[in-house]
Amino acid sequence: MSAVTVVGGGLAGCEAALALAARDRIVRLVEMRPVRETPAHQTAGLGELVCTNSFKSERPTTAHGQLKREMRLLGSALLAAAAESRVPAGAALAVDRLLFSKALTLRVEGHPGIEIVREEARSIPAGPAVVATGPLTSDALADDIGAELGDGGLAFYDAIAPIVHSESVNHEVAFAAGRYRQEPDYLNCPLTETEYDAFMTALRQADVYDGHDWEKIPYFEGCLPIEVMAARGHDTLRYGPMKPVGLRDPRTGRRPHAVVQLRREDRAGQMWNLVGFQTRLRTGEQRRVLTMIPGLEKAEFLRWGSIHRNTYLNFPGCLTGYGSSRRRPDLVFAGQLTGVEGYTESAASGILAAISLDRVLSGGRPVLPPPETMLGALYRYLREADPDDFQPMNSNWGLVDPMPGAPRRKSQRREALAERADRCFRRWMADADIAPAHTGAVAS
Repeated sequence: MSAVTVVGGGLAGCEAALALAARDRIVRLVEMRPVRETPAHQTAGLGELVCTNSFKSERPTTAHGQLKREMRLLGSALLAAAAESRVPAGAALAVDRLLFSKALTLRVEGHPGIEIVREEARSIPAGPAVVATGPLTSDALADDIGAELGDGGLAFYDAIAPIVHSESVNHEVAFAAGRYRQEPDYLNCPLTETEYDAFMTALRQADVYDGHDWEKIPYFEGCLPIEVMAARGHDTLRYGPMKPVGLRDPRTGRRPHAVVQLRREDRAGQMWNLVGFQTRLRTGEQRRVLTMIPGLEKAEFLRWGSIHRNTYLNFPGCLTGYGSSRRRPDLVFAGQLTGVEGYTESAASGILAAISLDRVLSGGRPVLPPPETMLGALYRYLREADPDDFQPMNSNWGLVDPMPGAPRRKSQRREALAERADRCFRRWMADADIAPAHTGAVAS
């Protein structure tokens, strides 16, 4: 049996290596540290966490809690290592960074089917491989990936606007309309002059996240942060993404002083993007300032805005549904490189990449969870998003298929969605004959 190469010793790479080894594949895990360092990492440990030490909520009624439940069924090494290194954090799963990396490293080093090679991978492996090198992929490897996937396959810049859940928008204020009586494809949140002045004052006073030195990149004029536009003049936003031309507020019959437009992100109309509102405001500041927008006072934010350096692939434009090169079904990409946001999302994609590659190498067909599950819904977004406007995404309930007849109360509805997701995920595993990888994960 030929060896499988896994490039990248982060969360996705470690999950992929262990999941492949658990399926009796010989694995060669290539990690460039400490031979070549990155601006963000401080150790040579596998699975080093470079940002927060939290894996977010464990409650199954939250999106991240449900994702963890699905990962446990697949035998997640991340969750096993986190259980050994956790620190008190209420309902969230938080860890001691050094202990977590040590626990994950010991799991990989201790598996007899995995060889760890400390060298820089400057090109894509010739044989079967999982590439999970993340946003700090080296220039040489990024160039080779770009050559494999073709023009437009690789992005280096992430300008993300916030996304809110439709059910949290006040539809008595926000109105559906297109400019100049075009199709009503947008939700519009109108502002009076007084409301606009208050919003601009709050925006100019808000605290901005500076980020790491390795995230600092020049802004493009076409996707400036809203706080940068606000600093250029009081009316800059009103003549930019908040321009009200071609719109009339049905409550007044007049054109608003300014307007925030929301664009649909999914077919079911559950997720709506704040058009042109990419921002580097801190999360708490985004919540404070953006809920000043009429119609968004009680908005549930499914994704926060951000702008940072982020090497990622145009998944729907250049990869197959399970994340492989379209020319090479045995070359599968995983982790943040594929356009998933978050620790658990990256790790989960590593497990799925291993499952798919193992099936391909055995002459079978890759399988993906159904869209009623959190992991399946995330992969549906990756493969069905608009390639011309693709942006990374984290797990959230807005991705999951709506549930007919679900309870009206939000907490009960989320509980019903989680129960359905768990039931569908278990059925999918049974139908696809997928057994949990034995990586030491604790049972759900």
